[in-house]
Amino acid sequence: MGTKYKIFVILFLFALFLFGQREKGLYAQTNVAMVLGANKPVGTARGIFPGRVIWIHDTLAAKWDGVNGYWWDDKYTSQIEATKMLAASLKSLTGETQDDKAWDKLFRYFNAAKKNIDRGFKNDEKIAIKINENNTNAHANNNNINASPQLVYTLLQSLILNAKVPQSNITVFDASRFITDNIFNKCHSEFPEVIFVDNVGGDGRVKSEYVENAIPYSVDNGKLARGLAKCVVEADYVINMALLKGHVGQGVTLCGKNYYGATDIDKDFRKNAHDNFSQDKDGKPKYMTFVDYLGHKDLGEKTMLFLIDGIYGSKDVNGIPAPKWKMDPFHNNWPGSLLASQDGVAIDAVGLDFLSSEWPGMIDISYADSYLIEAALANDPPSKTFYDPERDNIRCKSLGVMEHWNNPQEKKYSRNLGKQTGIELLYLAVDH
Repeated sequence: MGTKYKIFVILFLFALFLFGQREKGLYAQTNVAMVLGANKPVGTARGIFPGRVIWIHDTLAAKWDGVNGYWWDDKYTSQIEATKMLAASLKSLTGETQDDKAWDKLFRYFNAAKKNIDRGFKNDEKIAIKINENNTNAHANNNNINASPQLVYTLLQSLILNAKVPQSNITVFDASRFITDNIFNKCHSEFPEVIFVDNVGGDGRVKSEYVENAIPYSVDNGKLARGLAKCVVEADYVINMALLKGHVGQGVTLCGKNYYGATDIDKDFRKNAHDNFSQDKDGKPKYMTFVDYLGHKDLGEKTMLFLIDGIYGSKDVNGIPAPKWKMDPFHNNWPGSLLASQDGVAIDAVGLDFLSSEWPGMIDISYADSYLIEAALANDPPSKTFYDPERDNIRCKSLGVMEHWNNPQEKKYSRNLGKQTGIELLYLAVDH
């Protein structure tokens, strides 16, 4: 047998092995080591349309050149386009054609699912909006990747004008950081009764108060913060507005991790514990803190709407948004995207697929789907953890549906392929 023939046989057998492993569901088709395979859904889908994740793409939303000025300035990030994106996502998520009816349907679905009552929003109820201001150290503006002021503004505008929520019933918060002037000034000038809560207060913001030991966790979770911001505990509804970006340790920071900023951590991240945030380096099942966040009665289980701000997105957790995205349909431009869902597991699954496909070499990305598999199967997870974040002896149910898309080119999930289970990714391009 010749040398070339031997090499061909070895390569052929190796290819067969990889194909077999993929078919067994061990690897996702993203060139990144993942626990779950492509189109292998686990868990129970949530939402009016179960497992639906809306992906809005707007090429005019983000026009910053990456060098001059601030990316969040209105001349670079379009308020008009951000408003279009949110409106389209709400209507597509609910199947309605009007903004007010879309909000009413979201409230009614949540109340039916969580409280077993058939009604919409009541004027004495409170809403807490958790934004991500992780890269802040003062109220003064900076150019790091943080919540987009345009999306925060349009979310408030829609809640107040379309859902008829009184301004004073809404709190925008990041209890762990600072709400910067670019968000506060833009929103407060138009909606002066909306409450803004951050870690230090002052300059019109309210200093966060906490409910001690509100999240004792399912296991002895080291020194991890156990208090929760009073504004989220007292809220009737939560909206989780996360960012599309990577993160050291767990690979990504999406909706699951965004709840960490609702705990009583210090504004200096160096002083905070991060117990059980990171997946096992070999992909072995283990208890994951983010599952407790998604399953807690005042966090994930109180969230009526999950959003991921991908107007810019970023490979790294901090610094300016960078680099631009190469994958289709972005073509070396900013993603200009917004993801929306009623399923907190499904939306993070889509966010993970975007990030891991765009940057397969991203730090700590291997097996980053571990927390989502645990969350989807929280009633019987691979780690065998008894997920009970309130320690009331009531085990979490499945917290949503998890799967990976078929490939980065087609981006199809099981429901896109005609199946009755899994995720449905609904892509919409904003018309111009």
